[in-house]
Amino acid sequence: MSTGDGAAPAAPPPPRPALLSGPVPQLALATVCGAYVLGAAFGWGSPQLAAVMGDFGLTAAAWLATASCLWFARTRTGTLRPAWVLLGASSAMTGLGSAIWGWYEVVLQEPVPRTSVADLCYLLFAPLAIVGLLMLAKRPLTRTGWFCFGLDAWLVAGSLLTLTWSVALVHTAEGQGESVARMALALGYPLLDIALVSMLLVLHFRRGPEHRSAVNMAVGGLAVTVLCDALFSSPMLREHYSSGQLLDAGWFAGSLLLALAPWVSGRPGEDDRPGGRATADAAAPAGPATGLPLTSLPALTPLTPLTALDPSGDPDPGADPAAGESPAGARGEEAPDRLGSFASLMPYLAAAVCFLSILLTYNTGGGQPDPVVVVTATTVVVALLARQGITLMENLKLTRELSRQENHFRSLVQGSSDVIMISAQDGRLRYVSPAAAGVYGRDPDRLIGKPFHSLIHPDDADRVLYELCRFLAAAPDAEPATRIECRIRHGGPEERWMHIESTVNRHPTGLIFNSRDVTDRVRLQEQLRHSASHDPLTDLPNRALFTERVETALAQGPVAGGEIAVLFIDLDGFKAVNDSIGHQAGDELLIRAARRLRDAVRQGDLTARLGGDEFAALITGDPGAGPAGREQRLREIAERVRAALSRPYQLREGEVRVAASIGVAFAEPGSTPATLMRDADLAMYRAKQAGKARVEFYTPHLRTEAVRRTQLAARLRAALHTGELTLLHQPVVGLDDGRITALSAQARWRSAHSPLPTPLEHLRGRREYGPPLTRPADPHGAERGTDVSRWLLEQAVAEAARRRAAGHTLPVAVRLPAGRLTDRPFGAGGVEALLTQHELPPESLLLELPEAAPVLASPELRRRLSDLGRLGVGVALDGFGGTATPPAALLRLPVDLVRLDRELTDGLLESPALRTVTGALLRLTGDLGVPTVADGIDHPDLAATLRALGCTHAQGPLFSEPLEPARLHRLLEGGRLPVPGAAGAPAAGPAAELATVPAPRLHGRGDPTAAGPTPSPVAPT
Repeated sequence: MSTGDGAAPAAPPPPRPALLSGPVPQLALATVCGAYVLGAAFGWGSPQLAAVMGDFGLTAAAWLATASCLWFARTRTGTLRPAWVLLGASSAMTGLGSAIWGWYEVVLQEPVPRTSVADLCYLLFAPLAIVGLLMLAKRPLTRTGWFCFGLDAWLVAGSLLTLTWSVALVHTAEGQGESVARMALALGYPLLDIALVSMLLVLHFRRGPEHRSAVNMAVGGLAVTVLCDALFSSPMLREHYSSGQLLDAGWFAGSLLLALAPWVSGRPGEDDRPGGRATADAAAPAGPATGLPLTSLPALTPLTPLTALDPSGDPDPGADPAAGESPAGARGEEAPDRLGSFASLMPYLAAAVCFLSILLTYNTGGGQPDPVVVVTATTVVVALLARQGITLMENLKLTRELSRQENHFRSLVQGSSDVIMISAQDGRLRYVSPAAAGVYGRDPDRLIGKPFHSLIHPDDADRVLYELCRFLAAAPDAEPATRIECRIRHGGPEERWMHIESTVNRHPTGLIFNSRDVTDRVRLQEQLRHSASHDPLTDLPNRALFTERVETALAQGPVAGGEIAVLFIDLDGFKAVNDSIGHQAGDELLIRAARRLRDAVRQGDLTARLGGDEFAALITGDPGAGPAGREQRLREIAERVRAALSRPYQLREGEVRVAASIGVAFAEPGSTPATLMRDADLAMYRAKQAGKARVEFYTPHLRTEAVRRTQLAARLRAALHTGELTLLHQPVVGLDDGRITALSAQARWRSAHSPLPTPLEHLRGRREYGPPLTRPADPHGAERGTDVSRWLLEQAVAEAARRRAAGHTLPVAVRLPAGRLTDRPFGAGGVEALLTQHELPPESLLLELPEAAPVLASPELRRRLSDLGRLGVGVALDGFGGTATPPAALLRLPVDLVRLDRELTDGLLESPALRTVTGALLRLTGDLGVPTVADGIDHPDLAATLRALGCTHAQGPLFSEPLEPARLHRLLEGGRLPVPGAAGAPAAGPAAELATVPAPRLHGRGDPTAAGPTPSPVAPT
């Protein structure tokens, strides 16, 4: 779930784990201190041991603190390193003083002088500790801050000085017979202790967030040490002091606390954890003049004016700035708040202490207050007045800053284009920003008090409420925010539903919604999704969505009953429309065809455009119908679709007619979208082969035939690579005199497999129950060995060049699919380059197209065919008189020769009507001066009839089988072949016998010793 718009602040690095944190080190410290207290309480068993423990025990504890602080400073980096070095040095002075003290008492066994080097070491302890504490304190950043820091320190020190002077110092100062050095030491100890106590108190109230546990423990250790120094300064205790007593236990504990202090930093649970109070204090902006943090102000965020104000805009006393904190966290802040209240009373407490000190000296001085106390108290009061004046000025500046920031954020919220709402725990709105008027079209005041879910669309309400309940049940740290999207009714006159996206955050009394209008974005997303799954021209589902719906239909119910079927539709003649009147007209035709298709199917059936002029329909019907019933039902639907698509289209360019070939496939158990659509595609190709404009149903043998054709294409490509193809030539003879006028180039496959059953039907590029055999993609010409048409053209030209060199100049006819004219090798430039390479004139090559319909329908193909004609290459058309090559092709194409359709020659002897039609076509070609060729002539009567009807040339088994180069050379030496009934034709002789002898059987590649099958003729693909 999304967590809101704003980027979350980077999490601080985790604190370094404390080496001595946890209960075990603390328990060990308490045990050692307790043992020392017990030993001191019982006098350690002997005066000697007491002296050792009182002197050298304190030395060991102090030097342990020194080593601990110095080692910590050496292994750590940061701004606190000098502070720990100074604290370690102060402990070293304490340890050195105790060692000197023990030297006199334990080693020399003599009283310690009243003034010694040990006193100097003890005096150096306090200044070093004071400087170290200053470095540990949260130091001010400005001069005013430092001035306030000094005033705070003097308030504490002055009050303690007056109290101490009135009680003890006056007696020390009035001492008689003391040396100057001793008097200085007597006054130095308490004065330095007073300064140290002042620093401890100020540091306690001003400590920074970093290493709070370590600072607290260091302050505690120094506080214990100062307390013991104060007790030692008392004349009564000092007169009766000896080493090893309970007073030494306090110094011992203070040193051990200082030794442990640096190693407890970073302990888990400190207040400086992310989101804690210390972090907030550290990040608070500095005050205008003092540089102090604005800890008294609530944390200001863009939502603060809402969380801290009630709907009327007045300050809400119950609002908590830390809106995201849990109740436990709130309870944890009570102690620091009480501590801050106590700190605010400290100046007045200092004044009270000074007043009590004056009264005390007044009573003990015979009605005359002590001048030192009076002067000190006066300076404390002056410092108090100055501090309070500065505090008042700071509060005024902070109040103005707070008001400025509040107005700033209020203007941001009220001027925001997003709607900000606060809901109570019962779901009712407590605050609605003014942006609701522009976004929702509703008055914000009228929305206050209404349940939030009453604004949501009924279809979205349950989902939104569930998400909000889930969000409230989640942990705040794990999921600080969430995002919901729903529809809300617009309050305008149109009463429309808007799409609203809201970022939801927690609030102490409910939830905060930051909402924005995303209707345009949602509409755009829906348009993009629609465009990704629909055809942009017809707005029908595209192939991806159609496949998905077929998959869904197959997964939802049984398919054995025949209630799921796919219609694959192809528009016949659409390409001719595109080529003749333009693509814009073709697009308009597709749009109208899509509309007719939608109207022709039943409600609930799905129609789609798969690409180009191919459409599809998913038909779902009533289960339980038998095979005959389901086929009849689907045939009625398919015929209705075919009839609707075949009606004339009235376009701006005029009336246009196209037809529709439809293939139907039923889903069977185990069917997938791919197999079901493939079966329908195969049925559609069968409809095209059967004459177009019809409906065909899928049968299993269609898939078998498609598999066979695929395997055949793969074997053919392999045969090209392995050299299994050979080139043969069949003579074309004139029916009037038997003269050989041309040669027809044919490819034969020398394969160990069985001969191809009907090679001309399968490999001439015609569609039979499936798409035609295709060659692999060859964008760079690297796969030229897999192109049968190119191989046949190159081999035929090469053989023609060799025959021409031998004196035989007969042209060679090469069969070429019409679609290959767009390929570079078969264009005018490619053919010219090939002829030039072999030094063969253009008139020696005749390109034969199997059908003229594709060329007639394509201006590009007609242009390329005209380019070949201008080059001088002959053009022949096959299938003349049939559907493939209509007579109109003679007028629109540069034709040099036509080959009669086999339907005109088969059955010619038995059908008078066929003879009449054939004769009419032959007279037409004769009038136009176009020679004709009859193919497959195998009977003398057929040859005689064709010659009588006007056919000029023929080829077939009656004259000659396709021949290899050697046999062809011997045949061409004669130049003529016998034609039954032809005038001037040679009688049967050696040449005729040579032409009618079957070609030798070529050995198969699989078994070199066994005779292979007769080579199979292969036409180009």
